[in-house]
Amino acid sequence: MANHIVLFEPLMPANTGNIARTCAGTNTELHLIEPLGFSTEDKYLKRAGLDYWDKVKITYHPNLPAFLEILGENDQLHVVSKFAPRAYTEVDYATANDHYFLFGKETTGLPENFMRQNEEKCIRIPQNDEHIRALNLSNTAAIVVYEALRQQDFVGLEKTHTYENDKLK
Repeated sequence: MANHIVLFEPLMPANTGNIARTCAGTNTELHLIEPLGFSTEDKYLKRAGLDYWDKVKITYHPNLPAFLEILGENDQLHVVSKFAPRAYTEVDYATANDHYFLFGKETTGLPENFMRQNEEKCIRIPQNDEHIRALNLSNTAAIVVYEALRQQDFVGLEKTHTYENDKLK
């Protein structure tokens, strides 16, 4: 079982860099659906990801249909949208399948026809729509992937941390 964060045409290098850092810390694979709104050589992208880029498995896809072709029969696609009918906590992520969390472009989200065709796969993080349009993309990705990891009992991650095993000394 593996978790994957998938970004559809991301625009902001800082968001992608922060998400890459989360991926490095959670053994989550990152998928980037082109076109990207920045160069992967961008200094802001690298700064946000710090020195973790070599710890992240990144796959590039030329477009959304090309990404969808890689999904296996037993993989589960979760489309993250503030317009989804059910909360992300209502999904069972403890299954033996790979889980792909697809996030839309920061400004326009995912194509509306795609969303309508995949409504049963849509999940949302509850928010107060009167105060904000949307949560930050990198925060949203972290919230969702950590819920999946919690349900999966944080397999492959350190559950406790002490100063003795601190590798940053």
